[in-house]
Amino acid sequence: MDLISFPSTSRVWIYGGDRILPDEIIPFINQEITDFTKKWTSHGILLKTTGGLMHNSMLILIADESKKDASGCSIDSSVQFIRELGNKYGIDFFNRLVFHYLKNDQPYTIRASELAGAIESGEITDSTLFFDNLVDTKKKFQEEWIKPLRDSWHQKFA
Repeated sequence: MDLISFPSTSRVWIYGGDRILPDEIIPFINQEITDFTKKWTSHGILLKTTGGLMHNSMLILIADESKKDASGCSIDSSVQFIRELGNKYGIDFFNRLVFHYLKNDQPYTIRASELAGAIESGEITDSTLFFDNLVDTKKKFQEEWIKPLRDSWHQKFA
């Protein structure tokens, strides 16, 4: 995923999957994302976009809207693509109550309803790094995507 050529104001969408995918299928998924972003249009005009799967579970799309905004129809087409991709690989990218975190540099998922128990057992602490998939610009993606639980909106489920 090429981020260098995108301005900091570029729009970001992050879709967290409900499980960690095996390494062997990641190249296939990334190729499908690349193929989609190469032909993603808004009102017939090609958008400058990129995307990829990170940490084997989070699908990220980025659009430089400095010349052409992603319209409602173009966003709908991306949602349709993601839904179809999820169906093909058996992963739900639309369950917002599945959170993503890092432990010993490995990605994990946890359901919101399980977070309090994981904290109580010590599996997760207030310094465990969580992904904030609600960031919406490249700047926020680079600076605020990963943060300790204590600084994250996820803590309200603790």
